[in-house]
Amino acid sequence: MPGAVPDKVVLHPLVLLSVVDHYGRVAKDTKKRVVGVLLGEVSQGVVDVTNSFAVPFEEDDNDTSIWFLDHSYLEVMCKMFKKVNAREKVVGWYSTGPKIKEADLDMNSLIAKFTDGGPEPVMVICEVQPKAIGLPFTAYHAIDEVRADGTEKAQKVFVSVPTEVGQTEAEEIGVEHLLRDVKDATISTLSSDVSGKLQALNGLRNRLSEIQMYLGHVLSGTLPMNHDILGHLQDIFNLLPNMNVEALSKALAVKSNDMMLVIYVSSLIRSILALHKLIDNKEQRQWAEKEAGKAAAKAKADAKKKTDEKDKADTDKEKDATTDKKTDAMDTA
Repeated sequence: MPGAVPDKVVLHPLVLLSVVDHYGRVAKDTKKRVVGVLLGEVSQGVVDVTNSFAVPFEEDDNDTSIWFLDHSYLEVMCKMFKKVNAREKVVGWYSTGPKIKEADLDMNSLIAKFTDGGPEPVMVICEVQPKAIGLPFTAYHAIDEVRADGTEKAQKVFVSVPTEVGQTEAEEIGVEHLLRDVKDATISTLSSDVSGKLQALNGLRNRLSEIQMYLGHVLSGTLPMNHDILGHLQDIFNLLPNMNVEALSKALAVKSNDMMLVIYVSSLIRSILALHKLIDNKEQRQWAEKEAGKAAAKAKADAKKKTDEKDKADTDKEKDATTDKKTDAMDTA
């Protein structure tokens, strides 16, 4: 159904990397946003976004209702991508936002003309500089909103759509290699692991706060009871370990102690290696200073020897000159 809201939007890593690259090339260190087209497939209410391409876009900094999008470029790119992969169709468009703007509904209507009669396009706002923990993008779908009293015409509004990251096996391997290449060598593995666990705990705390808030609203009668959500929460609680079992507590304590022992031994080894490197550097520096001293002493001795030889040669010349004068004086007498 063209007007139905999709169940969820799945973005692949290639799309996220393309959006970041587009922003880095066009609008880095500015307040501008970039716009592009999303390609993929729609099946059983799931929008699977597998590819994308950038589109030339400009808008007025003072009035966001004034904007320009290159229609000719968009039309040519759609035809070229259709020749390369006919299965990938226009399923939506992306923007670096970071929020919905006034002209987005008009742009959504424009992109809808290139969907070849398919479902309504989705709009994905990607945050290239995310400030919160979680997925760095949100998806929206435009629907017709009609007032209950019928006093106004139907208007297009954006509604949020669930999102997730999907990847094939080849993409997973590529992302792992990419992360391995961009890894900062100055950061130790221990500190990166601790940072990752800290982010995970912060995310868990935020989710638990949302669950607590939802249950509070249900108890107060603000929100109706949803048995599907309560069933999922019951499944989560059933998966929690029973810490009152002595065997489980002992096993967790043993595993924790083993991990701490490994970390302690690793720290000792790193300290020993650092001290060994420090001693080697000191020995090399002392040897270099000693060799430099020998070279300087040798150069000084050579210079002194040359000076003595020169002085001796000058003295011999003066003696020869004096002898010649005496000889000439005797001959004259």
